[in-house]
Amino acid sequence: QVQLVESGGGLVQAGGSLRLSCAASGRTFSNYVMGWFRQAPGKERESVAAITRSGSTTYYADSVKGRFTASRDNAENTLYLQMNSLKPEDTAVYFCAASSKWSTRVTDYDYWGPGTQVTVSS
Repeated sequence: QVQLVESGGGLVQAGGSLRLSCAASGRTFSNYVMGWFRQAPGKERESVAAITRSGSTTYYADSVKGRFTASRDNAENTLYLQMNSLKPEDTAVYFCAASSKWSTRVTDYDYWGPGTQVTVSS
């Protein structure tokens, strides 16, 4: 199993930045595709970004493209999400997750962190 714990969430004004981290433990971190997801109140969980095992390829949802950057440090077993130019509509609980295959589907991810709240005020 892989244990995941997110950190770095908080309250920020529109236009500001936050950097989320996801610390992994357990099985070999570099064996997994990693994803960032978010869930706003009353909405379904949605994919925000995904990154391949080596970190060489990334995917971004259209809503965050150009503002968010996913990266990973396999030596430190850590996944990151740099979020810039934040908007009120980015307010959600953000989750990191691990998958054995390349996917942006929630159901393809096997391991999940508990989430971290990001609130963007207008």
